[in-house]
Amino acid sequence: MRVTLALSVALLLSACAGLTSTLGPTGMVAGTAVGESDDFIVVFAKGGETAEGLARTHLGDANKSWLIEDFMGARKFKAGQRVVIPKKPWNVAGVEPTGYQLVPVLVYHNIGKEARGRLVLGVDAFAEQMKYLKANGYRVVSLADFVEWLNLKRQLPRKSVVLTFDDGYRSFRDNAYPVLKELRFTATLFVYTDYVGAGRNALNWDELKALAAEGFDVQAHSKSHGDLRRGDHETEVHYARRMHAELTEPPRVLARNLGRPVSFLAYPYGRVDDAVLAKVRDQGYQAAFTVRRESNAAFVELLRISRSQVYSEMTLEQFAKNLNVFHPENLR
Repeated sequence: MRVTLALSVALLLSACAGLTSTLGPTGMVAGTAVGESDDFIVVFAKGGETAEGLARTHLGDANKSWLIEDFMGARKFKAGQRVVIPKKPWNVAGVEPTGYQLVPVLVYHNIGKEARGRLVLGVDAFAEQMKYLKANGYRVVSLADFVEWLNLKRQLPRKSVVLTFDDGYRSFRDNAYPVLKELRFTATLFVYTDYVGAGRNALNWDELKALAAEGFDVQAHSKSHGDLRRGDHETEVHYARRMHAELTEPPRVLARNLGRPVSFLAYPYGRVDDAVLAKVRDQGYQAAFTVRRESNAAFVELLRISRSQVYSEMTLEQFAKNLNVFHPENLR
C-alpha cells in the first residue's frame, strides 16, 4: 500500500509538469484561454468569475466546476487572476503530500414526521442535515461513482459524501425524497426483498421502480435481513442453503422487477465474518458495506466498506463529525 501511495504522490506532484502555456501580452481579454495542453487550460479570470462559469465555458458543463475548485482551492476569482482548468482528473486516488482523501458513507433507516427511537429521524432534522451538506460545499455522489473511485477509475470531489437508506421504508418516498429532490441529491436504497410490498410501511415494487426511474439507486440488503453469519447450532448444509437464498435471490429479484443489475450489498446489522465474506465474493458482489463509524480511503477493502449510522438523537454538530473527508499524514 505504501508503494501505491508513494507512486500516487509522485504523479500528483508532477501533474503540471507537462503544461506548455504560451501566455499572451499584457491586456489580453479576460476569460480567454492563454495556454492549453492535453490536461489543462490556463485563463485569466474576469472580475468575480466563478468556477461554475469557467466550467460551463471551457469544459462544457457547469457540474464539472469541482475540478477547478479542487485544483485552485477557490470558487471565485479576481480580475486578471490566472486560473488553471483541469480538462480531466489529475489525482484519482486522492493522495496528496499531506495525506489522502476519505469519503464518508452515511446510512439512514426511517425518516418520520417526528423522531421516534434511535432509528426514526425526524424529517426536519434530516432536512437540516442535508442543507448543512449543501451550504458547506459537500457534494453528494452516487454509490456507483464511489465504487469506481475505489477501483481507481474516476476522481471524486474532495468533499464527497454518499447517502444510503436501509430496509426499504415507505417513509423514504414520503419524507426523504422531497428533501433530496429539492437539493438535487442522489441516494442508494438497500432493500431486503422479503420486505418489499410487505405492508403499509414498506415500499412496493411500483414505488421502487418510480424512484429508480428518477435516478435513485436500489441495491441488495439480503433476502430476509437475518444475520448472515453461521449460527452456533446451524449445520453446514443448512447454512449453505440459507446463504444461497439470502445472497442469490435479491440480485435476481431486484433485476427482474427494476430492469437493472444489482452489484452491491449492505450486510444486515453490518455483521460480517470471513465465512460471509467468502460467500459474498463467490456470489459476485462488487462491493459490500458494513456499519462502522469511519470514512473510507481509496484503498479500503471492497467487501468491508464502512458506513456511519445517523441516529435521531444526534445534534447537527455530532452529525458533522461523521463528515471526515481527509486523513492528514506526511507522505513526502
